[in-house]
Amino acid sequence: MIRVLALLPLGLSLAISASAPAAAQSRHDSSAPIDFGAQHIEIQERDHRVLLTGSVRITQAEMTLNSARMTLTYTGEITAPEVNRIDASGGVTVTRPDQSATAQFGVYDINRRVITLLGGVTLRQGGNVIQGSRLSINLDTGRATIDGSSAGGAPGVENSGGRVTGRFSVPRRNNPPPPATPPTN
Repeated sequence: MIRVLALLPLGLSLAISASAPAAAQSRHDSSAPIDFGAQHIEIQERDHRVLLTGSVRITQAEMTLNSARMTLTYTGEITAPEVNRIDASGGVTVTRPDQSATAQFGVYDINRRVITLLGGVTLRQGGNVIQGSRLSINLDTGRATIDGSSAGGAPGVENSGGRVTGRFSVPRRNNPPPPATPPTN
């Protein structure tokens, strides 16, 4: 893995939450150094883009973003870029120590501090699982919203029928419930 601080001052804080909408999660350290690895990097200076392809992995603090391809858009010169957006495609996975989210596409708008995952979204925390078409995370408020509509989604992404589905785990109890008493007549 190559450490690149000058190229990727992303402030990448991909926090995911376990419900929709949800309470704020622990804050991600967006000032931590960012490490990345990819099979190929292409710098498109005229277009102010950097393409990373082939098993791309970005890690910052305890958060990791993986996908087949990422496009980083920046302003300024390549010697001191200011990255303002990351587009990820092809098996996008965001993980933190106790959470993970997967989708077909992901967009991190660094200026707005919003992460959007699109297409076949699955959000997991412990035994809780939520599935939908679109997940939006506001990194300032920690609010996450997941929906089943494909409105505003990516072209070619199948709609989940407009529904969010999931399963929440229930804590096990140490004491068994009292036996049911048969009704008396």
